[in-house]
Amino acid sequence: MEIRNAVALVTGANRGLGRHLAADLLERGAKVYAAARNPGAVDLPGAVPLALDITDPDAVAAAVAAAGDVTLLVNNAGSSTGAGLLDGDLADIRLEMETHYFGTLGMVRAFAPVIEANGGGGILDVLSVLSWVHPVPSAAYTAAKAAAWALTDAVRLELAPKGIVTTALHVGYMDTDMAAHVDGPKSDPVIVAKQALDAVAAGEYEVLADELSNRVRAGLAGGVAALYPQLAG
Repeated sequence: MEIRNAVALVTGANRGLGRHLAADLLERGAKVYAAARNPGAVDLPGAVPLALDITDPDAVAAAVAAAGDVTLLVNNAGSSTGAGLLDGDLADIRLEMETHYFGTLGMVRAFAPVIEANGGGGILDVLSVLSWVHPVPSAAYTAAKAAAWALTDAVRLELAPKGIVTTALHVGYMDTDMAAHVDGPKSDPVIVAKQALDAVAAGEYEVLADELSNRVRAGLAGGVAALYPQLAG
């Protein structure tokens, strides 16, 4: 899709990858609604701050009323509780699913008719390499991202005839607040944002933003033992 003069809504736009996505969209000539639970935290000149908690249906409905000219939805908002599945707090596990799955689904259901009515456009879902591989630490997060991947694949098929291309971004750790605790290689979110928006502009369905995502994606064909070598033998 043509990003110049597009109208984008970016969730979680007050920091991290979301802020970089919003900034890049502005540089490319798009109008940008920068959505956050606290719109006062949005500090991007030229962006339109928008109060939005994607887990709150009333807030989503209010966003639709305020941003009826959207042609590109960027589902970036996320949570990371660190909860495990066997011993984690069920409230944290539910929050991960409410955010990454039901929150994303709610945004797609609300804005797909808006985008279609505005002549078509795109949706970018920010997923993760952890959509495909599920280490025990933060297992609730990985399960929710896997659900979001399935969601993305399913709605892509439904939305294509409506003139809406759905793009999935898969990436490992990035140098953002969410991954500040991680000791290891991290991607530059400025570069990841550019890769993702280049893919949206080109009408691509999937973006593998780093070497890790490419390696894990290729490893899916190898089965359980390839993804979890500790279970082999």
